[in-house]
Amino acid sequence: MYIIIVGLGKVGYFLTKDLMSKGHEVTVIEARPDRYNRAINELECVAMLGMGNDPSVLEEAGIERADVLVACTGHDEDNLVISHVAKILYPKTRVVARVNHPKNEDIFRRVGIDAIVNGTSLFANVIEHELTQGDLVPLLTLRRSGMEIVEITLPDDSPCVGHTVQDLYLPSDSVLIAIIRADHAMVPRGATELQAGDEIVALVRTTQEQELRRALMGEWISSNNSRGHAATEEPKERPRGLQGFLRRG
Repeated sequence: MYIIIVGLGKVGYFLTKDLMSKGHEVTVIEARPDRYNRAINELECVAMLGMGNDPSVLEEAGIERADVLVACTGHDEDNLVISHVAKILYPKTRVVARVNHPKNEDIFRRVGIDAIVNGTSLFANVIEHELTQGDLVPLLTLRRSGMEIVEITLPDDSPCVGHTVQDLYLPSDSVLIAIIRADHAMVPRGATELQAGDEIVALVRTTQEQELRRALMGEWISSNNSRGHAATEEPKERPRGLQGFLRRG
């Protein structure tokens, strides 16, 4: 794979080093002479001294054959311009942009950037993942699809514990794609029984996240608590409280 990296700060340096160690062809574009020399002398990679938002520099770097361009300078405004110019010149090249301020993510999405990496959001998600149970933690947003891959850990007191996947009233645009139990991943089936501490990975439409959380936390339980009998249709009204995670018997 041919990858162009614009910006050789700490992130760009170690990203270049890692990609090269995996056998990828990498070209670095850097405006600062000291960092350019570091790319040449320490990383021993192909490097260009210039501005990554200059179309002539991008063309000289071979963007027309690049699989990916990564804009990873330390400034959001620079990464935005670099990414936008690259997408205008060569729409087929996938562009990954580093975003330092979470509030700037929406601007990057509007100009059609393929993937956005926000270190602050990543750290926040990791902390949420490690410290919370019973809350949905976003893992991945599928660009322009309105869908997310999320994870939730079942606490000991979840009414879902001891019941099967087929008992659940899941939102219409959601599916459970994996259950991680004691460091072992499994594909959930209808007869899979849920246990306390299960890490459930699901695909869900973003507008139905809270419905999914309520389903997995047992806030929707049918009036008939018999198990193993799938309902023919979902109840028209779900009772309040710990009501409705089981299907009607």
